Amino acid sequence: MSDISQPAAHPPVTDWVHDFDHTDPQWTEDPFPIWDELRAASPVVHTERFLGCYMPTTYDAVREIANDSEHFSSRRIIVRDVRPEITSRNAAPPITSDPPVHKPAKQLLLPPFTPDAMKKLEPRVRAICNELIDGFIAEDRLDAAERYTKHIPVRAIAHMLGIPETDSDLFIRWIHMILELGIKDENTLLQAVQEMTVYFSAHIEARKNKPTDDLISYLMNARDKDGNPLEDSHVLGSLRLLLIAGIDTTWSAIGSSLWHLARTPADRERLVAEPGLIPTAVEELLRAYSPVTMAREVVKETTISGCPVKAGNMVLLSFPAANRDPKMFPDADKVVIDRRENRHAAFGLGIHRCVGSNLARMEMQVALEEWLRRIPDFALDPAGAVTWSQGTVRGPRQLPFLLGKAM
Repeated sequence: MSDISQPAAHPPVTDWVHDFDHTDPQWTEDPFPIWDELRAASPVVHTERFLGCYMPTTYDAVREIANDSEHFSSRRIIVRDVRPEITSRNAAPPITSDPPVHKPAKQLLLPPFTPDAMKKLEPRVRAICNELIDGFIAEDRLDAAERYTKHIPVRAIAHMLGIPETDSDLFIRWIHMILELGIKDENTLLQAVQEMTVYFSAHIEARKNKPTDDLISYLMNARDKDGNPLEDSHVLGSLRLLLIAGIDTTWSAIGSSLWHLARTPADRERLVAEPGLIPTAVEELLRAYSPVTMAREVVKETTISGCPVKAGNMVLLSFPAANRDPKMFPDADKVVIDRRENRHAAFGLGIHRCVGSNLARMEMQVALEEWLRRIPDFALDPAGAVTWSQGTVRGPRQLPFLLGKAM
């Protein structure tokens, strides 16, 4: 089994404009000045890394690509060192689907993620947050990523899927293998996909004999546009998507939000005093620290914001960089927790806008509400180091805090 601690190294970047690399440690640690440099150079930049890859640097260029499924395919959604053949084994409908297949696949997933469905789930998420806080509220210091942020979405999505919340370490391991290590190591990615397939296949088989009231049975009972049940491979692909997309992204967003509040006492104190502002603050924290960068594959030559784009390349579709574009957002580099006009792209743009946006918003809001209600005083622990995940999803993976009286 391959080592799953750290991804393989790429040569360091010395020229960001012509040789960018979103897995470089500088990008991982602090991407914001890099995006500013790229945006100042061109609305679209290119690197020979990853077998050739473009990156739109402005909100307009990102939106143009996200809305153009004729020239840009979603069949590959992660920029990686290799481009293996597309099969049902590595597909994750609807996110890896293009029109006309995409729309019916996405519509199948919408009902479980409506605002009303989230209201029913909210008490369980609130209980999860409080169970976690109960475990460390008497402590002076802790790693908030290890003890709080990563567990909320993993346990919530397990609850929705009807799989044991106690399997959460397994899910987190697969996500690390796919979204971080798998960028540079094909065998690690395939190993994770295979383990997920075996795991979910067993749950699908069990429900054939004994149906349950959860998302797995919902997908098994769903019908395609011709009225036929979904093939097991489609159900498996959607389950992989829900597990991966439903955990790492929200874990990262909650962690980045708490990181910001730990180092910005004025914002923290204001939200403690005005909890009704938390939903507005969540939108701004999503804009400022958007966790998700997606990808497209150029399938037909075209022009984006005046820049030629050639087929055979990938596109690093950075919604986080788009959300820092000063032409779209006044004071784009500042976190303004009461920002009212906020058409951010944290959940994507175009037909692939995130199915689970209502879930992510609810989890973030509840996680911040319960933390601030019970732990109003906290700060970064100078004795520890904050570390950030590499690659497709960016968020704090170690988040050392001092709590209350230890500050």
